[in-house]
Amino acid sequence: MSFPPRRVVTGHDADGRAVVAIDEPIATAIARRPGHRSAVLWSTETVPADDESVEDAAARPVGRSIPDGTVFRIVEYGPGVTSDPHRTDSVDYAVILEGEIDLVLDAETVRLRAGDVLVQRATRHDWRNSGSQPCLIAFCLIGARPRGGT
Repeated sequence: MSFPPRRVVTGHDADGRAVVAIDEPIATAIARRPGHRSAVLWSTETVPADDESVEDAAARPVGRSIPDGTVFRIVEYGPGVTSDPHRTDSVDYAVILEGEIDLVLDAETVRLRAGDVLVQRATRHDWRNSGSQPCLIAFCLIGARPRGGT
């Protein structure tokens, strides 16, 4: 899979017919540190989402998650890359597209491989690529009520 990926977004024309509104490689990929790249493909500020808007919802700045909305992003973790331990106030659906990565939790670590699916429910975690190949993950984060504790 190429990074950043091609993004096809549908919409409606003036007559209400379904059309392709955007068809291009995502232009907003960022690198937070060496060996790490991410791209927000779409986001919403609410659930249910506003499908009437014509704005490019990948262009708005977002943090890790949106409290009452959604974030759909692709992240690439190069070999040796780790994230900072963090928690999101969201339910996170993650699909490992390529490679392998360790999900580091408080009490255990689990190795995820291409094809694995993770449902993460506001847990404190870290990502660690201890392999020799990049790992590519698709994330869909859906805002959830904040969880108590650290």
